[in-house]
Order: sequence, then structure tokens, then C-alpha cells
Amino acid sequence: MTVSSVSLTDKRKAFSASLVGTSLEWYDFAIYSAAAALLFPRLFFPSSDSFTGVILAFSTYAVGYIARPLGALIFGRLGDRIGRKHVLVATLVLIGAATFLIGLLPTYETIGFWAPLILVLLRLAQGIGVGGELGVAVLYSNENGDSARRGFWSSASQVGPPAGNLLANAALAVISGSLSDEAFFSWGWRIAFLLSAVLVAFGLWIRIRLEDTPIAAAIQARGEQADAPLREVFRTESRGLVAAAFSRIAPDVTYALFTVFVYTYATMIVGFERSQVLIAVLIGSGVQIILIPCAGALTDRFNRRLVFGVAAAAAAIWPFIFFPLIEGGSGLGLTLGIVTGLIIHSGMYGPQGAFITDQFSPRLRSTGSSMGFAIGSTFGGAIAPLAFAALFEKTHSWMPIAVYIAVACAVSIIGMVIGRDYKASEDAQYLGAQAQATPVASPAQSTGA
Repeated sequence: MTVSSVSLTDKRKAFSASLVGTSLEWYDFAIYSAAAALLFPRLFFPSSDSFTGVILAFSTYAVGYIARPLGALIFGRLGDRIGRKHVLVATLVLIGAATFLIGLLPTYETIGFWAPLILVLLRLAQGIGVGGELGVAVLYSNENGDSARRGFWSSASQVGPPAGNLLANAALAVISGSLSDEAFFSWGWRIAFLLSAVLVAFGLWIRIRLEDTPIAAAIQARGEQADAPLREVFRTESRGLVAAAFSRIAPDVTYALFTVFVYTYATMIVGFERSQVLIAVLIGSGVQIILIPCAGALTDRFNRRLVFGVAAAAAAIWPFIFFPLIEGGSGLGLTLGIVTGLIIHSGMYGPQGAFITDQFSPRLRSTGSSMGFAIGSTFGGAIAPLAFAALFEKTHSWMPIAVYIAVACAVSIIGMVIGRDYKASEDAQYLGAQAQATPVASPAQSTGA
């Protein structure tokens, strides 16, 4: 017996709403990520040393991650206080507006130091919105699903980053392929940012029509919202917060390599064309859209922490193969390396949404999940591209980068070890369903990682 009475039609609506909305928000975030590697060093951070411009551009990329805990604090708390739906609408508007304004922003050549300063502020707004989106979007599809398939239902918002990345890189590939380099750097890049207005309008049309989740509605009906959810999380569920944050680090660091830093390394160091990298990332992102829900569903049959841990171990090894593979300049090797890296990433990212929400009780789930996502992202994705660039500039070798990733994967494996499995009884007390004595997914769920 499951703890959800939501109809299959409503489950599908919730899945679609989380997937579509998060995909559109990650389009905005991904278009910035690609631009930080390909465009912004030249447009907003001119320097006689090209790699210094890259490091400065990646610093603004990091700002979007550093801002996430603030977004998680603001919107995660609201998710526990007023429900999940309103948060999903607010974050979509915030991210979309910031991205659209980046598309209108004059470059350094036009307004000098004001250009990078405003860019940082807009990136900050993006990060605050994503910090609020991460945990709540997972919850929306998770809590509208059923306890026996939490891995699958939670993967809806996890598909958002590769889907958004696919849209973003496709937009850049089409625009750059249709224009000369001069036109692309002059004005063509702006089109991809301005398109966000159309995409956000579509996402709002979907999200405004949603109902809140049964769990959120039940908690509000009983008047049991936490008065100070963040304080309660730190006081009573700190171990879950640590496990959630640790679990986020390896996927974010791995993703930063294969969708952000790879542009810089492959084009500036190895000598690939920009279009070759874009196409490889597009293929990998397309594969992820299929594999992430499959990986989430796999953890409904096998232990979630074990599946994640095996993928994290593979992610620790692959960079030591990836860098030698692409150094020969083979387009096939580049595509194989990126696609394989993103396949391994799917094995971590698919289960991650369910794992993180598993760590928290219903009253604190929005705040706890949002903070877990955001803290992990800050220590994972925020500094990874910057660290990769700095390490390579210092050593002129890919080896320290590969070691950095291996350490990040070890941290996430520790998160799996100290984390807990889903407790269906916690949801059941609010929904009136019969509590289950053992984890729902399978007998294997009790084995640990």
C-alpha cells in the first residue's frame, strides 16, 4: 500500500510540471554556463592573458552557485510554510527575468566595469532562484507520486539540467552556425538569452494551474507548519543535511567538467572547434534525458544509496581515461568521452532527488532538501570550473583536475554511507495511510550502501 492517493493523471501532470519548469530554468542557467566558457571572457572580462579572462568569467559562474543557499533559505522555508506551488512560480519568474536582462546587458567595451558588475548581480539573482527551485521542484513530483516509485517520480526535476543544457547548447549551436564569428560575438549571442522570455511564459502557464502536493496540503490543514524550519533542520536533522549536501558534490563537479570546463579545455588546449564540443554535449544531454529517469527507476528496485555509490566510483575513475582520450584531437574520442561521462553522471543524478528528500521528515522536507541541494552545489559546482582552470594554469596538466574529481566522488560516497533510507511511516501519519515497517523500494533497501 502506498501513502499517496493522487490519481495517475495528476501524477503525470506533476511530473510534467516539474520537468518542464525545471528544464526552462536550467536553460537559463546553462546558457550562462556555456557563455561563461565561450563568450564572456572576451565580452565582459577582456585581458591580455586569455586564461585570466576565463578565470574571471568562471568566477561569475561560481556566484550563481554561491547564491544558492540564500535562495534555499528564502524559498525552502516558504515551501514548508505556504506550500510548494507558490515557490515554483516565484523562482521561475526570478530566473527568467535575470536571464532576459543579461541578453540586454551592454558589454565591457560599451560601459566599462559596470558591465561585469551588473552581470554578477544578475548571476546572483539566477543563483537565488535556482537555490529555491532545486529542492522544491523535486518535492513537487516526489510528493505527488507514490512511495513505491519515489526514485522515478523524483527524477522529473533531475531531467531539467540536461534538458535545459540541451536547449541551451542547441540554441547556441544554431545561432553560432548561422552567423559569422563577428556577428555572433557582436549581437547573435544575445538571442539565446532573450528567448528565455518565451520559455518562461510557457512554464508559468503550466505552473500557475497546479494544485499543491497532498503532503503540503495536509500539513497546512493540520496547522503543523514549522515556525523556524531551518533551525529545526540544524537541531534535529543535521545528519540528513550533511548526507544530502555530500551527495550533491560529486554530481555537480562531474557535470561541471563535462558541460562547462570541457569547452575551455577542448577548444583552447586541445584545439577542437567550438561546434565539435557543442555537438558532443548535445548528444550527451540527449542521452541523459532518457537515462536519468531510468536510473531513478532502478533505485525503486535496488538500494538507492548503493546505485548512487557505484556510479560515484565510476565517476572518480573516468576523468583519468577521458583526458588522454581527447588529447589526440579525435572528434569521435571527444564525443565518446563526454557522452560516457554524462552517462555515469546520470547514475548519480537520477537517484539524487529521491535520496535527498529521503533524508528529511515531511514538515522540514522543503527547507532541508533545498539547503542540502544548495550547500552541496556551493562546495561542488560553484568552485569546480574555477578550480579546474586555476589548477591547469598552475600545473599545465590535467592530472590535478582528475584527482580533484576523485576526491569529490569520495565525499559523495561518504554521504551515501551516513544517509538514511525512506521512511514511509512519516508520510503516512499525515495522509492517513497505513505506515510501512520497512522501506518501500525493495528488500534490498535495508542493506545499506
